[in-house]
Amino acid sequence: MKGYKIIFFSVITAISLAFCAMKQELQTEFPQEIQSVFYQKVKKGTESSVINFYIEFKKPLAANIKLEKIYFHNQESPVQEITPKDFKSSFLQSNKKEDLIMDKNPAKEYGNKAPVVQKSKFDLKSNEAVLEYTKDGKTLFYKIANVLEKPLR
Repeated sequence: MKGYKIIFFSVITAISLAFCAMKQELQTEFPQEIQSVFYQKVKKGTESSVINFYIEFKKPLAANIKLEKIYFHNQESPVQEITPKDFKSSFLQSNKKEDLIMDKNPAKEYGNKAPVVQKSKFDLKSNEAVLEYTKDGKTLFYKIANVLEKPLR
C-alpha cells in the first residue's frame, strides 16, 4: 500500500511541475519606449467587423527586436510593420450567429453544431494584450495594460 502512495504522489508532483514549465513568463518592461497603444473597430457589413491594433514607438524599432504576434480579445494575429516606428495587427470579429434547432425531440436537433470555444494562450482582461517578440533570437512576451479604443476619424 505504501508503494502505491509513493507512486501516486510522484505522478502528481511530476504533472504539477510539467504545467509550471509550460506557463509563459511575461516581461514587465519592453526594451524600447512605446509611445502609444490603441485599437480601432472597423465595420465590414452587418455580419463582421475588424479590430485594427496599433503600436507606435518613440524611435524606430531596434534591429535586434522583431515583433511577432499580438494576443487580444481571445485571438492572436501577426504584427505587420507600417513604418519603422508604427506597427499594426488585425483581428476579424464575426457577429454572425448560427441558427439552432431547438425541439423537445432530440432527433430534430441533429445537425446543430457545437459552439467553438476559443481558449487564449493568456488570461487577459478586455483592455489588455500580450505582445510576442523576439530579441536576439529569444522569444519573449510583454503584457500591455490599459489598451484604449480610439474612434475612427
